[in-house]
Amino acid sequence: MIFSEASFQYFSVWDFIESGLYFMIVGFFILLCFYFLFIRYRTSKKLYWLFFSVFFICLGIGRVFFIIYYFYAPELYTGTNDIEVVAFLMLNYRLATFFTWIGTSGAVGVLGILLFPPDVETEKRSGQPETAKNWLNNKNNVKRLVRLVLIIIPIIIGILALTLSDELFMDPGFLDDYPGISINLITIEFGSWSYPLGRFLLNFIFQPLFLALIPFIFIYLAWKTFGVLRKSYALNAIGLLLYYTGRILQGALNVAAFPHFRATLPPLIILLALIILVIANNYEQLK
Repeated sequence: MIFSEASFQYFSVWDFIESGLYFMIVGFFILLCFYFLFIRYRTSKKLYWLFFSVFFICLGIGRVFFIIYYFYAPELYTGTNDIEVVAFLMLNYRLATFFTWIGTSGAVGVLGILLFPPDVETEKRSGQPETAKNWLNNKNNVKRLVRLVLIIIPIIIGILALTLSDELFMDPGFLDDYPGISINLITIEFGSWSYPLGRFLLNFIFQPLFLALIPFIFIYLAWKTFGVLRKSYALNAIGLLLYYTGRILQGALNVAAFPHFRATLPPLIILLALIILVIANNYEQLK
């Protein structure tokens, strides 16, 4: 077992500090979920707060699986159980990625409500027979459909990451770290550089798209509004930008020779981002 030995194979003191900070982040995610779900949503019944609670709880669950993937699962390796360890690593990677994208669907749900709010006048005039043409002529129905499509897209990405073959998603470094693994990765190649296709699409296409889309829509909303709403949207944008910056730095610093920066800088940036998000959504006018 992992904790039956006095020393670890890969788990250093910096890993201990880093994993501890990420556990703190998970606890913060849970508190934020409870706050938005049982205080904001319960009292207002607005889907805005429900989507925010989904965003935080799913990110928290996903982060737990990432903690296992990065820090604890490699300790199970004995030198002869390559297949079992890699299968466990991939299971945690898939679950972490799945819940991260479900959380992203919650953030997109928030944006859908902000970008396509219900039209009160259209709601008042609705009383026509339910035909397909009348349904599409109702602006609120079209807005609901657009919001639903926006929410479904990240869910589909998460399901694909959970179910498609390891040949598309396995970390190519596993082939060097675990000699007993024999798998033909399906890769995309640029010159001499190759990378698993599914991992490439997740890390370099879909993830950057949503990383850019969500904060910059909040920036757009801040630009189009004024007063308290402008401050709230701007702080949401700053918080999300910092959150995604922390996530990107975590991957970037994995290849750097500065374990103290890798262990402390990304999680501290994420914690700062969460504090800003709390401030951004604590204005009484947004209840």
